[in-house]
Amino acid sequence: MSALPRPAARRSPLPPRPWVSEALFDFWAARVHPLWTLRRARARLVSRHTASADSVTLVLRPNRHFRGVAPGQHVNLGVEVDGRRLSRSYSPTLLDDGCLAITVKAITGGKVSQHLAQHAEVGEVFELGQAFGEMTLPTVPVARVVLLAAGSGITPMRALVRQMATVGMPVQVDLVYWAQQRGAVCFGDELADVAARHPGFRLHLALTRDPAAPAARVGDYDFSGLGDLSSAQVMVCGPGGFVEAAQARLQGQVARLQSEAFTPPVLPDAETGTVRVELRRSGRTLELPRGTSLLQALEAEGLRPASGCRMGICNTCVCGKATGVTRHTLTGEYAAEPATQVKLCVNSASTDLILEL
Repeated sequence: MSALPRPAARRSPLPPRPWVSEALFDFWAARVHPLWTLRRARARLVSRHTASADSVTLVLRPNRHFRGVAPGQHVNLGVEVDGRRLSRSYSPTLLDDGCLAITVKAITGGKVSQHLAQHAEVGEVFELGQAFGEMTLPTVPVARVVLLAAGSGITPMRALVRQMATVGMPVQVDLVYWAQQRGAVCFGDELADVAARHPGFRLHLALTRDPAAPAARVGDYDFSGLGDLSSAQVMVCGPGGFVEAAQARLQGQVARLQSEAFTPPVLPDAETGTVRVELRRSGRTLELPRGTSLLQALEAEGLRPASGCRMGICNTCVCGKATGVTRHTLTGEYAAEPATQVKLCVNSASTDLILEL
């Protein structure tokens, strides 16, 4: 007797084809309302005001697809300049009405910063990325918090100060804010007002080009005036060189040191030799130096992985790591977990790696 034929395997039904493409929907929906999209987050400029001599604060109203932001986190803002879509990272402050406030410093030659600071008009609409970043307050109780900021690094720190002020400043908080001159200080009046209302918050302005009493930079700063820091949670944000100097100055002297740089760090020769790095998607295998950021090492081999780190576009160089150990170039910490995400700009290879590139 011949075997009965097996019934054909049932195929999973195909997902229904959308009646219209997302791009087409967004195109026509924007003609009705500039913030209407199928899935994408967007934000509209609703007001602007001067923050300092060279900075402006923009207030943006996001659409319903924006999932929110924690104080200290960042978002990528997509801006159209001269017919090109450019993206930059900013740390917004979430306002009581659900709007986002970002402060932009006009940088010489900076297309996006010049546009936002000088030319963006109320009503302009921007693409808005979802929030990212780990510069947030710890979930476990801490004895005190010390915030160190320079340049645009004051923006996430301001958000953290506002967050703690809303709950009555439950721990002692010191903010040391480096700027060249008083005219370059952002949120000075607001921070001084918080200090006046909350005895547990102290503001320390470190003006490095003050004609009367120039302050020392972070590497030579006298922290003894802040008291005992051995139990403090210290959070640092600013240019790469500032973050590295703060790390060298305070590492091992505080309970926890957390940092975030918005420019790539200059790496020391912390590790020597080379490792084997397999790029799974492109099928290439390279010998890359240890102690050098993966982004720099890959670029030296003629590759151009996605990144915007040098322009302040955070989180664009993230890729998957299948296996291997990497070393964080700012904290010195090693990560051996498989199947995780790694930022190429601030991680170097310590062992052989497999990357999803």
